[in-house]
Amino acid sequence: MQKTNRRHAIAGFAAGLMGFTALSGAAFAQQTTLSLFAPNDQAAVAYTEAMVAAFEAANPDINVEIEVGPGGTERDNMVKSRLATGTMNDVFVYNAGSLFQAINPVQSTVDLTNEPYMSTILDSFKQTVTAPDGTLRGVPYGQAMGGGILYNKKVYKDLGLSVPLTWDEFMANNTKIKEAGKAPVIQTFGDTWTSQLFILADFFNVQAKNPQFADMYTRGEAKYAATPAAMAGFQKQADVFKAGDLNEDFGAATLNDGLRMLAAGEGVHYPMLTFAVGTIAQDYPDQLNDVGFFALPGDDATINGTTVWMPTALYISAKTPNLDAAKKLVAFVASKEGGCDPWVKLNAITGPFLIQGCELPSNVPAAVKDLQTYFTADGRTAPALEFLSPVKGPSLENITVEVGSGIRTPADAATLYDEDVRKQAQQLGLPGW
Repeated sequence: MQKTNRRHAIAGFAAGLMGFTALSGAAFAQQTTLSLFAPNDQAAVAYTEAMVAAFEAANPDINVEIEVGPGGTERDNMVKSRLATGTMNDVFVYNAGSLFQAINPVQSTVDLTNEPYMSTILDSFKQTVTAPDGTLRGVPYGQAMGGGILYNKKVYKDLGLSVPLTWDEFMANNTKIKEAGKAPVIQTFGDTWTSQLFILADFFNVQAKNPQFADMYTRGEAKYAATPAAMAGFQKQADVFKAGDLNEDFGAATLNDGLRMLAAGEGVHYPMLTFAVGTIAQDYPDQLNDVGFFALPGDDATINGTTVWMPTALYISAKTPNLDAAKKLVAFVASKEGGCDPWVKLNAITGPFLIQGCELPSNVPAAVKDLQTYFTADGRTAPALEFLSPVKGPSLENITVEVGSGIRTPADAATLYDEDVRKQAQQLGLPGW
């Protein structure tokens, strides 16, 4: 009797163990691993890690591996190469607007048009991730940004300076800052993409003088070299170099170096996008509200506004073998819980959210409050050119490094960029080029 019972017990234990093993095997088989190609700026890295942790907690059957990729031209080349060779990560973060159009999105990304969350994405963003066939391909990965000048408010107060409304006023402030022993303008050509802001952030002023510029530019009818308002951005970059207004290490300094100098008041003006406020919030929280924002000035104080960037977007690679899991991750990023709350918890608010139901907290950084003043007044914002036209030459950041280093004149730069743009437009098959 005892032996019989023992055999039954052993048999029952073995059966239970086999059942447990089978269940464990089933659970293991259900585990899906996604690869996410993420941005490399510190605020975005922190957000990505927080968002993924929250997503995995809500989806224990999905594991997300984060690959932090480079920025600028290197990122462009890597994204295009991976998409062309079918080696892209399951999901990837990349630009909206013109650079999105350049990756052949109909073939390289998954159509998200009919996903329920698309009704909660603001139209101003959706137009920047609309493929040539009219389908929607991405969701916001961050907040809208202003492009202009991040500046040290404490230094401004100490020197009795006022926010400039014209370029002449800006240059006059630079003179006073230099006399105080500080670098008036921070440049960080160690990260070449940062060299573009004088040109790109000046587009509000271009459009104010030439309201049809974007349409004409797309048709090949408007050129930088033949449009004084468009060439002004190159001239402004040359002006600050010729005046000796730059930090001594401008050729090697990186974005993080620039933000450190700005927060410490070693440098006072940094042409930049407001996304960088998120990094300041993490690395220099005590100086966060010493940093403000103003629009890149034009030549008319009565026409003063800022150029606005949409955030980058999260896309699904058309080659992913994990489509269902990838769609769950994108849906999470398109929600308040995944796309907004982690930024708020990290105190990394850099501008307005583009997902309905996401509200900015009352204690946003000073630079974001400054940016909001442009959004609350009519006619004081304009989308960056890359969100109005599919054309953007890939060599701009290399050209602006040359202008900002005194190697190339503004006129030569504009002519060279026009040629760069022509090649890009022809690759896109646009009429008029």
